[in-house]
Amino acid sequence: MTGKSAQKVLVRGNVAVAEGAVQAGCRCYFGYPITPQNEIPEYLSKRLPEVGGTFLQAESEIASINMVLGASAVGIRAMTTSSSPGISLMQEGISFLAGCQLPAVVVNVQRCGPGLGGIKTTQGDYFQATRGGGHGDYRTLVLAPGNVQEMFDFAALAFELAEKYRNPVLILSDAVLGQMKEGAVLQHQRPIVQFEKPYVVTGARGRTARNIRSMYLEGDDQELLNYTLQIKYDTMERDEQRYDTHWIEDADIVVVAFGTAARISLSAVREARHQGLRVGLFRPITLWPFPKNALRALSGRTKKFLVVEMNLGQMVEDVRATVHENVTVHFYGRPAGGIPSPATIIEKIKEI
Repeated sequence: MTGKSAQKVLVRGNVAVAEGAVQAGCRCYFGYPITPQNEIPEYLSKRLPEVGGTFLQAESEIASINMVLGASAVGIRAMTTSSSPGISLMQEGISFLAGCQLPAVVVNVQRCGPGLGGIKTTQGDYFQATRGGGHGDYRTLVLAPGNVQEMFDFAALAFELAEKYRNPVLILSDAVLGQMKEGAVLQHQRPIVQFEKPYVVTGARGRTARNIRSMYLEGDDQELLNYTLQIKYDTMERDEQRYDTHWIEDADIVVVAFGTAARISLSAVREARHQGLRVGLFRPITLWPFPKNALRALSGRTKKFLVVEMNLGQMVEDVRATVHENVTVHFYGRPAGGIPSPATIIEKIKEI
């Protein structure tokens, strides 16, 4: 089927990201059930065997991420998914992946916390995702979809970025995006990019065996690895900043939001403009690297920003660190399952 003839289908966000991964070449999935992401393993348990792939429900999230590491080490596109407490259990394995310079895709369909929390939606995992989450100096690319179509599309993008940089990539979703149904075209609209994998463990060739590791006990090898990783992260920051905007050209106030909060904010901004208010929307798509170049440039002409999040203030720290010093940054957030309404956001805009 070509892009022109592809038809939209009504599909749940969790199913869209799962199908997107399969079409992107994912052939191994390891995971453990947790609400609100259970439709992903449920779907893949049937879908992966149809394409010759492997689905395995591991005994825990810790086992899942280490199985992903093993599959990645032999060159297979592998993925795991979970929700907030489960992602916390995976942090050591994600750090190992970064230290070993292995590609992997991890999807977090966030639920509220802290602790075991509940199954309501939230954006409380921003710090965990963008600050590495585990131990050591490392970074993960973080993609924040804003609709079901992007849940599908970002699966392929995540695998490509993971292999391009030999680094784990996170897709930071939430319960709303995972559970909602929307029209989406379930076919990638550009060729799937494959990368050479000279690091792959294939056994001894001649008298030399490839060795993937993240522990270096001699000399300055560990320090040198961290410098090597930092060069890679600097390249990511230079080349991979992604964002979306609406009506920012004449905006007196710009709302900054990601994911579900951005969907709600877009409705608020659209209504505010109907009321004659010059308001725009800036939506980060990569949460790390944060799209600071474009946002800082925007703050050269717009002096008032409103950050909207479904937490008590996390991305707002990156916004405040990015914009010019003479810019005012306001915040509105609701935590632990609280969802902002367009009407409330418009009230905040008018207050500003």
